[in-house]
Amino acid sequence: MAKRFVVPVLSLFAGLASAQDLGNPLIDYDAFKDNVVLVGALRESRRVTEEEFVRMSSDNRTVILDARSTQKFDLLHIKGAKNLSFPDMTAHELAKVIPAKDTRILIYCNNNFLNEPNAFPSKALTASLNVHTVNALYAYGYTNVFELAPLIDIRESKIKFEGTSLPTS
Repeated sequence: MAKRFVVPVLSLFAGLASAQDLGNPLIDYDAFKDNVVLVGALRESRRVTEEEFVRMSSDNRTVILDARSTQKFDLLHIKGAKNLSFPDMTAHELAKVIPAKDTRILIYCNNNFLNEPNAFPSKALTASLNVHTVNALYAYGYTNVFELAPLIDIRESKIKFEGTSLPTS
């Protein structure tokens, strides 16, 4: 019986989302969907290996951005990363961390690392922080974004970490 209500309810939500979010000019779901399609095509060519990530991060003009919570960042993060928690991303806050929109930015998230569940708890595949972060950065005009692609065992990583909860090999 519940299946009969799924399609009408989904249709209702789709209609509401596209109705300029019921008159809220600060929310545009249709523009978000368009951005996801555009970014998705570019994203595939900007996903990098662990080795590429390490090489690119050695350039002092590159910013490694960690969009996890400050609590998780403090526990453990990639050495030299800057933290701007995803909920705090605004044009003003991004400009403080990354002043030039053409800066090369490297991103990573919880779903890139295994065996450190306190600092990097896995998220649902469709809720991975990388996919949200890359879309948000592009929405704010940052177009030189690269994403760590592989799933890496943190105990075997070539990437250097720092924080209060450094893993032991």
